[in-house]
Amino acid sequence: MEIPMPAPVCLIENSLAGELRVQQEALRVLAEIAQPVVVVAVAGLYRTGKSYLMNKLAGQRSGFSLGSTVQSHTKGIWMWCVPHPRRAGHTLVLLDTEGLGDVEKGDTKNDTWIFALAVLLGSTLVYNSMGTINQQAMDQLHYVTELTEHIKVTVAGGGGRQDSEEFVRFFPAFVWAVRDFTLQLELDGREISEDEYLENALKLKPGSTKETQLYNLPRKCIRQFFPARKCFIFVQPAGRRDLARLEDVREAELEPEFLEQVARFCRHVWETSQPKTIPGGHVVTGAMLGNLAVTYMDAIRSGAVPCVETAVLALAQTVNSAAVREAVAVYKKQLGQRAVLPTNTANELLELHAQCEREALRVFMARTLKDDDGRFQGELMHQLEEQKQDLCRRNDLASTERCTAAVKELSGELDDWIRQGLYAVPGGYRRFLEDQRQMVERYRQVPGKGIKANAVLQEFLQSKEAVGHSILQTDKVLTEKEKEMAAQRAQAKAAEREQQILQQEAKLQQKLKDQERSYQENLRQLEEKLEGDRKKLLEEQGKMVDQKLKEHKALLREGVREEAGRMVDEIRRLQQQSEEIQKPSWISSVLETVSEAAPFVLPGVIGGATGAAGRFISRLFR
Repeated sequence: MEIPMPAPVCLIENSLAGELRVQQEALRVLAEIAQPVVVVAVAGLYRTGKSYLMNKLAGQRSGFSLGSTVQSHTKGIWMWCVPHPRRAGHTLVLLDTEGLGDVEKGDTKNDTWIFALAVLLGSTLVYNSMGTINQQAMDQLHYVTELTEHIKVTVAGGGGRQDSEEFVRFFPAFVWAVRDFTLQLELDGREISEDEYLENALKLKPGSTKETQLYNLPRKCIRQFFPARKCFIFVQPAGRRDLARLEDVREAELEPEFLEQVARFCRHVWETSQPKTIPGGHVVTGAMLGNLAVTYMDAIRSGAVPCVETAVLALAQTVNSAAVREAVAVYKKQLGQRAVLPTNTANELLELHAQCEREALRVFMARTLKDDDGRFQGELMHQLEEQKQDLCRRNDLASTERCTAAVKELSGELDDWIRQGLYAVPGGYRRFLEDQRQMVERYRQVPGKGIKANAVLQEFLQSKEAVGHSILQTDKVLTEKEKEMAAQRAQAKAAEREQQILQQEAKLQQKLKDQERSYQENLRQLEEKLEGDRKKLLEEQGKMVDQKLKEHKALLREGVREEAGRMVDEIRRLQQQSEEIQKPSWISSVLETVSEAAPFVLPGVIGGATGAAGRFISRLFR
């Protein structure tokens, strides 16, 4: 699936009054992207060449406006969606943000919101700066230190250290692009890599003086929030005269070393940037990204702090409602492809429903997220039960219409003979019974009558009982013995009707049994999904523990033992969370919720899944 998008569009408009607004055109583009998205956002001071790198990531020479003056050219956040050059079935979403620190704007709060949105929406954040990574560069990156005041993880969270410890769950990978770099990559007389250059710049100073705290703060934030870090340096691309028209300069006129550095940068971003996810490991599609943008912007415009948990809950409402609709649509589509009504037996019909239900559930489980209370799965169960009842009604109707038509056609001759008085003669009753028997035999040979075949036949035979009784009374040649046999036949019919009642009871039991099967299928697929969610969470926890352990070792090497001690506490907390996730109650509590709801949706089901009450995904935010 490719979204034709020849040029970027504005995603977040920044008005002259400093008001940020989501643009509907961009949301319409995102709404059409059902693929997972890899979101690369770029941020940095204005007029530092951010747009050039984004154009190269898009595989184009132009697109995002570069500008050629000292004024900031990009306003707000602009978006360009292109097919991912390395990941089939994924869309690369590039976000070019307004240059930070524009002296004409003079609104640092506005800049901080733009930076926070780039962090919240991106799966990779490219920070673009000029010259070297020195104290001035760190001071210019003060937006990182302010994120704790502009992003909340949970509704109950009030920011600060405890809340910010969770940032790593959803913060993007961090790439620092240093432009117009002129120094030698050497440290203590030895050549170092770009990554070593960055890590050396991020080293903390031991001590607790005010000056040390100010020095350490941006470095601590970068290390804590962005454990996945990468650095690229770029030489000046061309002479000063050509910098103002960089997108028009032929590549042959650019510095070969610069071109090689840009190529390495693009390869790294394309090959290592992961699909955007939300806590719990759920992969974000384009449509979901648009919903997140709207939720975050609604919070900012209302004066609140954007909250990840609130955004995920709002997204879950939208995604899960759509998942129910899509699952029901799949059920109907499968039914249209498989159903040949009427079916010969009720078992065939229920098996048809079961096959379509399984496919619908697979789609629902693949799409849904954070349905903690089972509300949306309960709604799906209810709608599929209604679809089954409608299917049964249509099957009954199709069978009744086909059987009625067959009876009408086959009994026409018999009706004609009754009207003509053919049986109002001696021996007429015996002849009537034989003709009726032959008609019934022909009816039973008609194929594809469905489950109403016997009911329609019995209704027809009952309609002829009065006629038969009249013929019996007028037939003067019948012996008393034959009359006695006729009475016995009447008794047999009564017994047959009683048998029909028993069959109806059996059908009811069959329906109740199918509801139990449906309930068990819901539990089975939900348990499979929860096992998958558990695996994703444990992988996420494991990565976080590994990152914290790595950071702990670095802090010990740098002699910052107080920070290292706090890191141990964070590691211990993450390990405790992993232990909780692995407990049986993590899954059984959700199964219990569905079990409790099932009797209200499927009256034939008696809920009974055991397990501790509670909600499982909420543990992510504790």
